[in-house]
Amino acid sequence: MYIMLKDLPRGTKVSITNSIKTAFELYMRDLEWDLEAYSWDDFLAEWKSYNEQYASWQSTVEDSILNSEHFHQELATKMNADITKILNDDPTEDQIQQIEQLVKELKVEDPSYSCKLEAKYHIERLQEMQSV
Repeated sequence: MYIMLKDLPRGTKVSITNSIKTAFELYMRDLEWDLEAYSWDDFLAEWKSYNEQYASWQSTVEDSILNSEHFHQELATKMNADITKILNDDPTEDQIQQIEQLVKELKVEDPSYSCKLEAKYHIERLQEMQSV
């Protein structure tokens, strides 16, 4: 019998989701949100590294589950679903206005962005330019 990802405690599932989102955000920031440079294998390495350093969820899951091929397949499916959700999460009106204001103040080219997390990246990048 397989322990399904959905059968894990709620806190563990939340921690897994958070680790996926945070690792994806860090990975894409390193790529400067160049989607053409995205590599599943490189992201997976980033996610594993993030988990080893910061995430506590792995210590709450039995080794037999962590080493299960079925668990890894479910995890990969979840990661793909979470990344798709991130990429389809439209920027907020506030983010759009912030970017427009920063672009105007800094007199720089308006960056292209398609999701909330990418907009956050550009806001932070433009704010850093502003503080220099």
